[in-house]
Amino acid sequence: MAERIDRLTRVAFLLTGDHHLAEDLVQATLIRVWRKWKQASGSRFADAYLNRILVTTYLSWRRRRWWGEIPTSFDDHDVAGVTDGLEQALAADDFRRRLAVLPRHQRAVVVLRYYLDLSERETAELLGCTVGTVKSQNHKALARLRSHISRVPE
Repeated sequence: MAERIDRLTRVAFLLTGDHHLAEDLVQATLIRVWRKWKQASGSRFADAYLNRILVTTYLSWRRRRWWGEIPTSFDDHDVAGVTDGLEQALAADDFRRRLAVLPRHQRAVVVLRYYLDLSERETAELLGCTVGTVKSQNHKALARLRSHISRVPE
């Protein structure tokens, strides 16, 4: 489990847009997984299981509770984890800012499809929806990102 926490935290941060919420999301995920981890860890689907619990926990949080202001931009300290150079940090910050404009389901689809490199079928299974829904949400998300990019001055 320890070797997966960094990746889970990065995915959680992309979903929530906030370091503290990302840490809370990972903690909630680990609590949900803990009881069944012995069974799941032996499976070749352990990472898929973790991803599913992480995403469903994130989506259920957004439905059930109000966690305060939903971030539309990220603070400078949110980029502090990217230390490989200024250009990479700026690109990561730009990516996070653009993700913040997406609704939660579209953000989840984009993160799963492009950050975790899952197929449409795998994404649909993980989100518990049809492949058509994944395609539609992905299309809407990319259109929204493109329109947001065209409005941002160079």
